[in-house]
Amino acid sequence: MCAIAGELDFCNNLLECSHTYYQDMLSTMRRRGPDQSDTFLSENAALLHARLSVIDLENGRQPMTEQTENEDYTVVYNGELYNTDEVRAKLSQMGWNFRSHSDTEVLLKAYIAWGEDCVNRFNGIFAFAVWESKQKRLFVARDKMGVKPFFYAEIGGKFLFASEIKTLLKHPLVRPEIDLHSISEIMLIGPGRTPGYGVFCNIQELPPACCGFVTANGKSIRKYWDLTDRQHTDSFEETVEKVRFLVGDAIKRQLVSDVPIGTFLSGGLDSSIISSIAARSMAEQGRQLDTFSVYYKDNDKYFKTSKFQPNSDSQYIGIMEKYLNCRPHHVVIDTDELADALYEAVDARDLPGMADVDSSLLLFCKSIKEHCTVALSGECADEIFGGYPWYRDKTIRETEGFPWAQSTSWRAGFLKDEFAAQVDVQNYVFDRYRMTAGSTDLSCTDLYEDRMGKIMINLNMNWFMQTLLDRKDRMSMYSGLEVRVPFCDYRIAEYLYSVPWEYKDYQNYEKGLLRKAAEGLLPDEILWRKKSPYPKTHNPSYLNAVSKRLEEIIQNPEEPLFQFVKREKLIELLHSGNQIPWYGQLMTVPQTIAYFLQVNYWLKTYQIQIR
Repeated sequence: MCAIAGELDFCNNLLECSHTYYQDMLSTMRRRGPDQSDTFLSENAALLHARLSVIDLENGRQPMTEQTENEDYTVVYNGELYNTDEVRAKLSQMGWNFRSHSDTEVLLKAYIAWGEDCVNRFNGIFAFAVWESKQKRLFVARDKMGVKPFFYAEIGGKFLFASEIKTLLKHPLVRPEIDLHSISEIMLIGPGRTPGYGVFCNIQELPPACCGFVTANGKSIRKYWDLTDRQHTDSFEETVEKVRFLVGDAIKRQLVSDVPIGTFLSGGLDSSIISSIAARSMAEQGRQLDTFSVYYKDNDKYFKTSKFQPNSDSQYIGIMEKYLNCRPHHVVIDTDELADALYEAVDARDLPGMADVDSSLLLFCKSIKEHCTVALSGECADEIFGGYPWYRDKTIRETEGFPWAQSTSWRAGFLKDEFAAQVDVQNYVFDRYRMTAGSTDLSCTDLYEDRMGKIMINLNMNWFMQTLLDRKDRMSMYSGLEVRVPFCDYRIAEYLYSVPWEYKDYQNYEKGLLRKAAEGLLPDEILWRKKSPYPKTHNPSYLNAVSKRLEEIIQNPEEPLFQFVKREKLIELLHSGNQIPWYGQLMTVPQTIAYFLQVNYWLKTYQIQIR
């Protein structure tokens, strides 16, 4: 895993220009790539790379150039190919030779051999750019599921790109500015983002499964993969076997690493499946699995059961640790450090995020990095297998709109009148819902099946899952930790898309199909445990801590938050006890308060100007 960036300029000779800002850009990339950095510079293109060494530590250096008789190709690449061996074998059959076992060399030669069609041959997570010196064109691509980021800006006749927004902001032409659109995004959609939108003015993101060329005539981007509905002809038993194979194969492929590797372990279904398969695979090699679990100080003392979080994780983590015979690591987070890290989490994401859901992960990953460079995590199973509560809440399920965001009017109430008057609040959100729902590929005429099996999956994968993938990538890479997400293997999503809902909902269990496929891998207490979300603190001291910090902001009318947020609504938030979730079941009152702390910090620290 790495950080990439670049600049294209077809009007000026970059070799003759001052570009001291490249070092500033590289400095923002070193958390993602602490092991090595370098720059490729030519007349019209500059490519920057900072490397986190995971595969072929000696020979995988970038930018990497390959010369042929007709062209010179240079790549910068962030990601991992999980079918490197297969792609290399195919290229070898075609006469290609390899000087390393790095996937970077395989990816570059695959592009030279197959052109833009190479992306259809890759199973992995990636964002990359290839500069062709003689044709003077840049090919850019992002993985099918959107695991790895690719932001860009077209400004002043230049095309700029980077793994993170902070890198683009170091370019002298990119200013930290926002407008009404940005404010609407922060207040009505955040911490989610409209696909392809970077929130800052002039900053966009290459959408998942998209690729294309940038030339002197502009850019041409196309979508090269999408979820397509088809008739599912496998029986339930055949479906279970196929899921068992796909999940197992994805996990085993992602265990390849030349550096220490471990797994997240929450005691829930998804992380337990990954840890079980990983432990068995490593035991075959005479190795012991390292697992990592997060705890919060005094959480067992204050834990209260709810329909979203029916039980605490700690006892289930213990069951799995004994079952796996692993080497367990426990990370305990206290209230003050959790609240303090809210601001560092903004630095990592470059945007307000999921409050302590972000900051806890940032602290967790920082601790994991002391032992491992790579870890596997269970994100994306809920989106693909239908695990979230809104799949089962009839009222939410049958209501048009994003199921995790049923509070638009309440959110809009925080906006100052002069901003609220310029935004069609309900339609701002609903139009985005309708855009995604309307783009869903459907082949059957069963309305219930379409809603549950297709539209809900499409909404979750294009919106909620992207927020979680943003979170996982930024919070982990901030400490130079590569986190892989096996359930995000596109083959699993592709197959599950057409599987009937009655299969996925086996015996009325969340992710019932996945549970059935995991029989024999887990103790029954884990296999049939009711879904529990990402663990968060239940200690009342956290609510007190963030409330005190917001009270301090409220006392200062000069705080940037009050440019568009009503002070009286923040006071009401502190004292009303309103339990309306801000974003899904994980962001209730404490997290909503913390979100506004993050917004204020973001505006102040990034010195953001409102157009």
